[in-house]
Amino acid sequence: MQRTDILCELLGTRYPLMQGGMAHISDARLAAAVSNGGGLGIISAAAGDPEKLAAEIDLARTLTDKPFGVNIMLRSSNIAALAAVIAEKKVAVVTTGAGSPAEFIPMWKNAGIKVIPVISTAAMAQLMEKSGADAVVAEGTESGGHVGEMTTMALIPQVCDAVKIPVIAAGGIADGRGFAASVMLGACGVQIGTRFLAAEECSIHPEYKARLLKAKDTSTVVTGRRLGHPVRSLKTPFSRAYAKAEYTDISDEELEAMAVGSLRAAVVDGDGKKGCFLAGQISGLVTKEQPAAEIISEIMQQAEALLNGKA
Repeated sequence: MQRTDILCELLGTRYPLMQGGMAHISDARLAAAVSNGGGLGIISAAAGDPEKLAAEIDLARTLTDKPFGVNIMLRSSNIAALAAVIAEKKVAVVTTGAGSPAEFIPMWKNAGIKVIPVISTAAMAQLMEKSGADAVVAEGTESGGHVGEMTTMALIPQVCDAVKIPVIAAGGIADGRGFAASVMLGACGVQIGTRFLAAEECSIHPEYKARLLKAKDTSTVVTGRRLGHPVRSLKTPFSRAYAKAEYTDISDEELEAMAVGSLRAAVVDGDGKKGCFLAGQISGLVTKEQPAAEIISEIMQQAEALLNGKA
């Protein structure tokens, strides 16, 4: 069995490709479209509302009969309630970020759910393997949103050497070239976020998509390192002001307050001045809006040609 087949079997998907759980962006409509296209769609629970999460899961089940998952941020104030909803709804997969899900893994696995933490170091991957995770998403600093320090190319082979469970590559992957490179580094599949921002089924504000489609290779910036939680986003008046403020004598509390509501301002309002438009370094490769299924098909066709020496 090929390495990529192992991931398809684990996820119950046609392709070894997952959609990233992008906070306040990855909803039931996008997740269902990705799953219907042969990948694994992911609903984000970042809003932190258990009832809303349950409703999104129910909605996704009316839009697809394929497996899909939920992404949960472990620092959520009501993490236990969200974790319980995931177990009750018996989604196919849960991906986690911002900590260790060890205390919830037994409950999820008893519900038949595959647990796939997102990690940024080999040591964390080993810890997750010992805790019972079914696979890990190794995410490089090229990704959008919260980022670690290691690049994808450096991270993936080291994580693959450190654990025996499947490793899914993420960060800086937008097409078949990134997919093929990830497989060559030892990964058994990929997770993609930024490119799905341009999916027709993605519900972000049109201004958000327009900014993404105009982006170049140098269009992103990382802010938040001073507070210990760096975030990659498109360069905007907000991100530039925030980056500048980090090097002043402004208090940490004031700096934290600057970002409150900035993601909503981008996703919902398309506010070019106050919005934080999360996006990865591959933004310059995203040049058109397409159905999610078409995005997946293009990536897989190009990757197959490359891996089979036909491109």
